[in-house]
Amino acid sequence: MTHWYEGPLAALRLRATGPDAEEDRLVTAAVVVQDLAGARPRVLRWLVSPGVTVTEEEAARHGLTRDQVERTGRWPAPVMEEVGRSLAAHAAAGRPLVVDDAPAALTLLDRELRRHRASSLGAYLAGVPLSVLDPRVLDTHLDRYRKGSRQLDALCVRYGVPAPPPHDAAEEARTAIEVVRALARVFAPRLQRLTPGELHALQEDWHTAQVRGGAARPARERADTTWPLRPRAAAAV
Repeated sequence: MTHWYEGPLAALRLRATGPDAEEDRLVTAAVVVQDLAGARPRVLRWLVSPGVTVTEEEAARHGLTRDQVERTGRWPAPVMEEVGRSLAAHAAAGRPLVVDDAPAALTLLDRELRRHRASSLGAYLAGVPLSVLDPRVLDTHLDRYRKGSRQLDALCVRYGVPAPPPHDAAEEARTAIEVVRALARVFAPRLQRLTPGELHALQEDWHTAQVRGGAARPARERADTTWPLRPRAAAAV
């Protein structure tokens, strides 16, 4: 029997103008699909001209120049449409979606869909649930007494996965898939009997416990226990 972590997985990776999922804007995005462990992945990439001024410093964080972002990046509205439809297709196919730090990434996407499409991530999914696998939440729960960072580069070291090259959303997405596969193999006795849907539900509780218990997160992030998508602030509803 092939366990879920050896089968088809997709991954989403977003890179933005800054760390604020509510206000910052998408610059690069990637969706990667791998049908079986070890198979060659299929990759969708987007470069966005976000509709706001991008400084040279912000562009450099993505390995780009301001001129490249403004001249080569696409207008945000059609990109948000394509990313939203891509995730909807994976949800409809029942394909688990790997999203490192899911609350940051999915909240950013939801706010951009609202900003540029007058819609939401939930509307694109049309009631079909995503089964999200967040390597930070999984690792923090399964190896809770380990000291140190739970960010993707640290998880690569922990699980023996080559680190992705800098500034490449697609390679970061592919790496996140490999980390989840490697993590699941290490903790197979605890994970192999669970479906991705069951793991999604468990991660909601695990994330809440991690935030309330003070699990390490960047100080800039508010202590929101909601996973994998943060609710909108009351003033924004």
